[in-house]
Amino acid sequence: MQDAAQGGVLASLFPLLILFAIFYFLVIRPQQKEAKRHKEMIASLKKGDKIVTTGGLIAEVVKPEEDFIKVKLNDDCIVKLVPNFVSRKIEDEA
Repeated sequence: MQDAAQGGVLASLFPLLILFAIFYFLVIRPQQKEAKRHKEMIASLKKGDKIVTTGGLIAEVVKPEEDFIKVKLNDDCIVKLVPNFVSRKIEDEA
């Protein structure tokens, strides 16, 4: 009788496990991959790279540092940018 009760509990948990597996592969895992790719992109920034910020500004990296990145918006304006606000790197089309 106890085996039947344990089987019923396992049978009722099985749909939840399937739902969690689907959620993991469709939401959590791709998000982790994207975060890892973004972190690697930030770490690989070097002087002269063109970037787009999350605010939509296009800038050129002047000096990547540990806590922030110095970027040049135009010839006269150099600002500090928190690395998390770098949206993407513009690849040269040469």
